[in-house]
Amino acid sequence: MSRLPAIELANATGKAKDLLTAVKAKLGIVLNMTKVMANSPAVLEGYLGLSGALGGGLLDAKTREQLALATAQENECNYCLSAHSAIGKMVGLTPEQVVESRKGQGVDARTTAALTFAQRVLETRGGISDNDLAAVRQAGFNDGEIAEIIAHVALNILTNYFNKAAQVDIDFPKVSFAEIA
Repeated sequence: MSRLPAIELANATGKAKDLLTAVKAKLGIVLNMTKVMANSPAVLEGYLGLSGALGGGLLDAKTREQLALATAQENECNYCLSAHSAIGKMVGLTPEQVVESRKGQGVDARTTAALTFAQRVLETRGGISDNDLAAVRQAGFNDGEIAEIIAHVALNILTNYFNKAAQVDIDFPKVSFAEIA
């Protein structure tokens, strides 16, 4: 059971209700994570804003999901692993590619370079080396794409830490960080 209450759309008021209504309109459902984030409309609005902005960025949906999976695995977030395993399949990742993404292996050399770079951002807490930056550039990523990789890591750290700290109830088929093929 979640450590913070889930705000149900039917009981929400004010800004929280507006934001949860927008989530339902976009996704058709209101995820438990967003219900718990609604305890602070500022948190939910911040998450939705950054997530929406990055969703319209330079990186494709498969790459974004692979970054989310690699970050969630590193941060041991079962909620996010469960969510992004399901979403990854929806955007075209095979079950094998979902597992490989968790290990930092992409569907191709370019994506693997992005995941390796993301892992370095995580491992160094943002203190990447010139060599890390050169490697991701060598793989063909431009500065805008590199900025987005860093931002996706940060967004996923937010959701990973939020879901772990709040112990949000998982509303996807459950995946555990400890279970990796």
